[in-house]
Parts: sequence; structure tokens; C-alpha cells
Amino acid sequence: MTQTIRTSICISALTISMLMCSLTAHAQKQKKTEYLTLKNDTTALWQGVALSFDLVGAVQLWVSDYGQYEGALRINLKDRWFPIIEAGLGKADAHDDVTRITYKTSAPYFRVGADFNVMKNKHDIYRLYVGARYAFTSFNYDITHPGVDDPWWGGTAVYGASDVKCTYHWAEICFGVDAKIFGPLHLGWSVRYKNKLSASTKGEGKIYYVPGYGKHDSSTLGGTFNVIIDI
Repeated sequence: MTQTIRTSICISALTISMLMCSLTAHAQKQKKTEYLTLKNDTTALWQGVALSFDLVGAVQLWVSDYGQYEGALRINLKDRWFPIIEAGLGKADAHDDVTRITYKTSAPYFRVGADFNVMKNKHDIYRLYVGARYAFTSFNYDITHPGVDDPWWGGTAVYGASDVKCTYHWAEICFGVDAKIFGPLHLGWSVRYKNKLSASTKGEGKIYYVPGYGKHDSSTLGGTFNVIIDI
């Protein structure tokens, strides 16, 4: 092996060693900085509460055969964690022109959970959330039909179910944003994946709409557009 090759190998090894030491030192410095930032965080735990109202459900109720009025109370902890309680009133008055079946229900629903602000600067006027919810409703529904005329024996065969009781449990995974507009006013939206946990029905007839959940299915997508007031 020539002297030139030996020299090149030594220089390469030295360069790699210095690079590794530099990367290790940078990683340790970054971890130390993150630790000190967390340790020196003097933000008070309690940062207030906010009230919000969802516009999507209200508009949906106005333009379609089901929807909901929904409000929420959200607690702000260190501008990072946001425990939340959501409650609403879901309604449906749906009629199928083909089957001539009408489905009606009106009942409250409740959700409890928390959001986490993933923004690096948690004190920014913009917030980016990920979160989860547990939700529950207990409701009664009516299914009516004008009846089917019997061409042979005469008379009308009536089909329907009245005051059918149902309980419904589901979970939600949420992604959302909000931004400060001015003063205490914020606007925000969220996208939600909903998954049914359990349901029990005492009676006949298929469930069409579940208050707070939407159309009955094993899973569904939903969303909100919220007007938020910090208090």
C-alpha cells in the first residue's frame, strides 16, 4: 500500500470521526435545549375556558332532513392540553319517497375528550389539534308508513314502530385547527372519524339517524365549523 493511499485513508477516517462527534454533540445539545425549555416553562397550568358553537350541524338541519345544534366547553391547560365537553340536540324528520317510510327522532347527545395542540409555538394565535372523544346518546325514534292495501282480502296492512328506545356509544378521532380573529373571538374547524362501539335497540325498525353520530353505520366521517369565544 502506497504512502498516498495510507494518508487518504487516515484523512477519511479522521473526517468521519469528526463528523460523528459533531452530530453527537449537536444531538446532545438539542436534547438539552428541549429539556431546559420544558423545565423552564413558566406558563400557568390554567389558561381559561372557551365556549363554542358548531355551524355545520345547524346548517345541515336547515337544508336536509337531519342535523344537530351543538355547543362545547373547552378548558385550556398551558396552551397545550384542552379537555373538552360537547353536548347537542340531534333531530331527524326523514321521508323516503320510494318506500314511503318516515323516520323521526329528537334527542340530546354528549361527548367528552381532549385535544392536544401540536404547534411548536403553543402560544401562537393559530392552533393545530389532534384529539379523541367518547360519545353517548339515548334516544327514541318513530317509523311510520301509510300502509299497504291488500288487493285480495281488502283492508290495509299497517307497518311502523313507535317510541323505539335505543342507546348508542361511539368513539371519535379528531383533527382540527383554530385561529384568533380579534379579541376573544376564534374561528376553527375539525374533521372527525367516528366508530361505533356498541348499540342496543328495543323494538323493530332500522335506525336511520343517530343524534350526534349521523346516519347509522359502523363508522362515518363528520366535521364541524366552530365559532369560539375565550372567557
